[in-house]
Amino acid sequence: MDDSIIVIDDDPDYLDILRRRLAGAGFHDITVEADALKAVQRFAEGERFHLALIDINMPEMNGMVLLDHIKNTCPDTECIIITAVNEVHVAVACIRKGAYDYLVKPVSKENLTLSVHRALERKHLLDILDIDKKKTLPKLTDTSPFRGIVTRSRNVLKVLKEAELHAHSDVPILITGESGTGKELLAKAVHRASSRASRPMTTVNMAAVTESLFDAEFFGHAKGAFTGADKARIGYLEHADGGTLFLDEIGILPISLQGKLLRVLQDGEYMKIGTNQPRRADVRIITATNEDMEQLIEQRKFRQDLYYRLRGGWLHLPPLRERRADIPPLINLFLDEFCGEKDRCRVDVQTMALLMNHDYPGNIRELRAIIQSAVNLARKGPILPRYLPETVRQAGRSHEAESPREQGPILTLAQIEKAHILKVYRRFDRNKSLTARRLDIGLNTLRRKLSSYGEK
Repeated sequence: MDDSIIVIDDDPDYLDILRRRLAGAGFHDITVEADALKAVQRFAEGERFHLALIDINMPEMNGMVLLDHIKNTCPDTECIIITAVNEVHVAVACIRKGAYDYLVKPVSKENLTLSVHRALERKHLLDILDIDKKKTLPKLTDTSPFRGIVTRSRNVLKVLKEAELHAHSDVPILITGESGTGKELLAKAVHRASSRASRPMTTVNMAAVTESLFDAEFFGHAKGAFTGADKARIGYLEHADGGTLFLDEIGILPISLQGKLLRVLQDGEYMKIGTNQPRRADVRIITATNEDMEQLIEQRKFRQDLYYRLRGGWLHLPPLRERRADIPPLINLFLDEFCGEKDRCRVDVQTMALLMNHDYPGNIRELRAIIQSAVNLARKGPILPRYLPETVRQAGRSHEAESPREQGPILTLAQIEKAHILKVYRRFDRNKSLTARRLDIGLNTLRRKLSSYGEK
């Protein structure tokens, strides 16, 4: 393998253990460094690594400070924290600072290898996308699996390319986004783009899974396994054999059941109720949630280790209010659905302005319902403002009623840009790498602008 890895830990014996484990897993370009300050110097002098494994408690420099330095100096380097500090708030802070994973000592060879492979897969994926440098987007190799996903948004197009790249592996995928953004549609696209496309995709809404029936529904049971089991039952894992298991609303899975799902992911095996023969779970796991998973971890409502297992690939769908360019093509899609191409309804100009100004807390699902209702009311005539919900019309009137005087002093574009950049910068705890990526600008460009604002 050509992937370069640097391991930074003040314990020479542990450095040797990690070096040997990585070499045994097929990695040969391995650098070990027992002095955090010397590691900083390496990056400052231009040495580049695909992956850095970092300890937290080091005498020369705290690992979180070192992580921050590496992500600001070389944002393309993926980082994994390996530490004896098993505290949720520390793990969450590291992830927010840009770490890919957080492993607690002692780390098994299997978990280490899995985390390293996944981090490098993400690194290669981002290199292909070249998100921070390219102004043009990579095109999908095959658009057919993504049919039905209508978008003109640059950010969504990036997500689709990431989804296509992830589809070629069996890495678990976590899809996040507000309700109604199209997470299930994206999961189906990943399945169609994968080598498992000819096999079934089984969808499970975790909100409908009861704690008492979890084992029977997921693992299945043999005939006579318990009172009332008058016939054998095929569980979700067996039904999805060779294909994809999509678990929607994963964030609400009771913590008492999360360990059972984790064991399937770790061991790849499960036991059908009423049998003693382990079965192989040949499935690709895709999960989705509209919950803030890091907050659930902090509240101890979701297992940290399960979260990292599920987040092998992470796809985030932005809300419709952040991708308003998608509103017109989505309206056309829904008009085709509810009117038919021959009897296409026309959207009045004022109506379109109202639809463009609405924030859509229900996202695409809400827009679809609005268009369906308007089509029914218009009866094949033009869709006028009076056919829209009062909430949409009221928001439009409020928008039109605002005058420059009511909005306060008129700001220059430079002032607006400065305010927005500083807002995002502070939101990401002054992490330049994450801020640049979120703003879709180069890291050096961000540094110049922050310097001009008097920010270090």
